[in-house]
Amino acid sequence: MAVADWLAALDRRAELRAKAGLTRRLHPRTAGDAVVDLAGNDYLGLSTHPEVLAAAAKALSEYGLGATGSRLVRGSTDAHHALEDTLAGWLGTDGALVFSSGYLANLGAVRALVRPRTLLVSDAHNHASLIDGCRISGAETLVTPHADVDAVAAALAAAPGRPAVVVTESVFSVDGDLAPLADLHATARAYGALLLVDDAHALGVTGPAGAGAVAAAGLTGAPDVVVTATLSKALGGAGGVVAGPAEYVRHLVETARTFIYDTALPPAVAAGVLAAVELARAGDDRRAELVERAAHAVRRLRAAGLDVSAPDAAVVSVTAPGPEAATAWAAACRDRGVAVGCFRPPSTPDSRSRLRLTIGTGVPRADFEHALEVIVECAP
Repeated sequence: MAVADWLAALDRRAELRAKAGLTRRLHPRTAGDAVVDLAGNDYLGLSTHPEVLAAAAKALSEYGLGATGSRLVRGSTDAHHALEDTLAGWLGTDGALVFSSGYLANLGAVRALVRPRTLLVSDAHNHASLIDGCRISGAETLVTPHADVDAVAAALAAAPGRPAVVVTESVFSVDGDLAPLADLHATARAYGALLLVDDAHALGVTGPAGAGAVAAAGLTGAPDVVVTATLSKALGGAGGVVAGPAEYVRHLVETARTFIYDTALPPAVAAGVLAAVELARAGDDRRAELVERAAHAVRRLRAAGLDVSAPDAAVVSVTAPGPEAATAWAAACRDRGVAVGCFRPPSTPDSRSRLRLTIGTGVPRADFEHALEVIVECAP
């Protein structure tokens, strides 16, 4: 194919996406802009906390800008190991391993659980990183209806004698609902399967001392549970973590390609996240405020006649009539100084378009109330 034909084909695909309301654009923000942020994931407002910034600045001056190599070459620093030890203690696991992103953590975590003949049983609403992890693993994957424990049991019962892994988020990233983790674990254990839980939207937000939904479900330290999470949401930084039995963490170090061949998380980010963990563990007041704000947002938006999810953490989903309406709604809010998430197919698992609001305690209360009014006034 000639270059001109190739580029023309790309233009045609872009036209088709535009007609379907699926165009995506970057919207750069300036430092300290005045936009009210109900789109980012800084749930506890820690990304700009003075103690977090001071820890990151100190490590920046000591180690420099980047890690300079992969973790197995020169990329492992004292900051990385201190963070991993602290995360393991917080999550109640034997060990923890930090990756440069939550996406890469999930790819590596799923692949490392796969053996010959492994069956992966994946929730229909799982995040793209879990879906891609299942695909890249090469294992047979059965997608079950959302949060359907009976369907998971049926899938496991139909594969007797095969190694199996049940793969789920805890708090789902699109609607913010909570998976039935205790029931999923009991079902997995009954059939000798493992449970992999992506706790990204729960870590720091729910559970005792903010240890996440796995801890809240009473599964802390269970030997047949693996926990993954990003460090970029409630902890306000970047990176990802996989936590579980020591043998599994060792296996990741020795075999996970997304760990071995990737440049390590910058030491300054690791040090900043470590400071954020300590603040999050002591952040019960922040978590209580998140719960109150999320409930208030649901009441206000429902009173305006909008179809709103019932949040189990700090994600609130508002149904839009379609992808074009969702895009226009989000743009109208942005024009009035309010940033909201806009989720459309294929990013949504059920072909339903939504605005996604992420509640954060770092937004001043008056600004938060104003943002809810703008969302209502801009509704299609």
